[in-house]
Amino acid sequence: MSKYAPLIAVIAGEHSGDLLGSGMLRELRQRYPNAEFIGVGGPLMQAEGLTSLVPMDDLAVMGIAEVLGSLFKLLRHRRFLVNTFLERRPDIFIGIDAPDFNLPIAKKVKAAGITTVHYVSPSVWAWRQGRIHGIKQSVDHVFCLLPFEKAFYDQHNLPATFVGHPLADSIPAVWDKRQARAEVDLDADATWVGILPGSRKGEIARMAPLFLQVAQQLLQRQPHLRFVTPMISSARAAQFRALQQQFAPQLPLTIIDGASRTTMAACDALLLTSGTVTLEAMLIKRPMVVAYKFNWLSYQLIKRLFKAAFFSLPNLLAGKRLVPEFAQHEATVENLTEALATQLTPAAQETLATFADLHQQLRRNADVLSADVVQQLINR
Repeated sequence: MSKYAPLIAVIAGEHSGDLLGSGMLRELRQRYPNAEFIGVGGPLMQAEGLTSLVPMDDLAVMGIAEVLGSLFKLLRHRRFLVNTFLERRPDIFIGIDAPDFNLPIAKKVKAAGITTVHYVSPSVWAWRQGRIHGIKQSVDHVFCLLPFEKAFYDQHNLPATFVGHPLADSIPAVWDKRQARAEVDLDADATWVGILPGSRKGEIARMAPLFLQVAQQLLQRQPHLRFVTPMISSARAAQFRALQQQFAPQLPLTIIDGASRTTMAACDALLLTSGTVTLEAMLIKRPMVVAYKFNWLSYQLIKRLFKAAFFSLPNLLAGKRLVPEFAQHEATVENLTEALATQLTPAAQETLATFADLHQQLRRNADVLSADVVQQLINR
């Protein structure tokens, strides 16, 4: 524990970053009880003492068209944050994910002599590999969540630490299904399918109609099924409920307020929008089907630049098609219904042992490791 009171600037752009940042800030508070945290974060980081200078939700936009629609606001926020950091001169700046927002900020503050870290490697190994040059100009150190990412940075002589994933540390090796059902008040004896269309407004608008139609088709095959959806906020729950009334009004669906992990643990199979939630599902060890649809403009650019063989995290980690994944034109009602029906059969249980192996690889106490490196960088 140090008497020094560093000023630490941190920016998280969405809920998953808020989750990552909160554990790191908790560990940093143990080392520096008098530290001041400023930047952007959600309720979890704010609970650890962060003063959020702009609303995190303003940064939580995804896809090229969505970013263009919010461009003026994003640029205004970025300019304000850069000016604040240059004026207050924090001991270190940590950008958590959101590379298109955070790396330009990091570049400006690094040029002013402020140490910079990027937490969550941009997917340079998958697409737009030329970005590595800009990353080297912007950051002093990268925290990698996945084991193969550090090797990429080693090849390019950029300091990086494989910290593992905090979710692998916090999610238990075995999560009892019946106990989870009791916690979120679901029928203990029903067969539950989780429908998770995303946490952002745009994602839900794009994915929920498809997912609801899949659920309706699956119900026609297996009338005993029940469906459940956890929603991050009342606004997103209202949005999803309105879409359900439009696309699947008779669907036996329960909407849970928050508690997404417990809800997933309560399920027999999951239909997910690609993202961190697929990693959560893998760590909870539930069979899943993963899908994603971009708007037309985003897809035209991404399909030309994307280099990886897979897009879902379980498949990237396994290096093979461990779980069914469908993107864009392959993400049809028919394909998803067929795949989800398969995930409800005993054969789907065979992947769970691989899920357990991958869980162990990612369990490295990320909150402590990341805070250790931040402390070293502050003290150097």
